Amino acid sequence: QLQASGGGSVQPGGSLRLSCEISGLSLRYYAIAWYRQAPGKEREGVSCISGAGTTNHIDSVKGRFAISRDNTKNMGYLQMNNLEPDDTAVYTCAAELAHCDDLLTLSIRPGSWGRGTQVTVSS
Repeated sequence: QLQASGGGSVQPGGSLRLSCEISGLSLRYYAIAWYRQAPGKEREGVSCISGAGTTNHIDSVKGRFAISRDNTKNMGYLQMNNLEPDDTAVYTCAAELAHCDDLLTLSIRPGSWGRGTQVTVSS
């Protein structure tokens, strides 16, 4: 099971830290990915961290978002800084035995999305 939390409403330039609680897995070898879906848009991959700790981000969030994990707590995190209105979306997380490139492009679709968290960036 997966559950994302930590969303909220912030002004442009603000920060949020999302958490992903993952249960039922031995997380060590799983990639953790974050996705978002804005109203009227397709879901898109945002950031991913491999089991080895390698990180990937889509271009629009590079330099602003950081992804991390704590295998001892079965948790993933997404630190979002300098938020922009275009970041407004429902954010969900996934954990899969797959490469981050495939997860971010949705070449491989996660089997479970879990409960998302709303992020709203507005002045």
